Amino acid sequence: MSQSGSQVAAFFRDVRQSRIVWLVRDDDGSPTHLSQDGTRSLPFWSTSARAQRAAKIWGSGLRVESMPLDTWCERVLPDASQDGLVIGMNWSGPRLVGWSLTPVQVLNRLAATDQPTV
Repeated sequence: MSQSGSQVAAFFRDVRQSRIVWLVRDDDGSPTHLSQDGTRSLPFWSTSARAQRAAKIWGSGLRVESMPLDTWCERVLPDASQDGLVIGMNWSGPRLVGWSLTPVQVLNRLAATDQPTV
């Protein structure tokens, strides 16, 4: 598994356990990233420590905030989908890179991980 793939796996594992999603923002909102193909990503992290590292790298007075997983799923992901955004998960490294999934893919993956195993 690639580094980015393992970060995504950690994202789903962590948020399933904690029921919390972490973001970085300032008074104007959260930063987004425009990829070479023109897709804009809105990044989130699965732990406070991961989000703190991102805020430090991006700088510019960003602060770390948490959000209940249910609120994120019910409000943020539908809004992101409507705005044509994809969701970055646990971006890491000195340039904050990683995978992004569509909001529908995120919801489907969360639903699959919430299913009890037999």
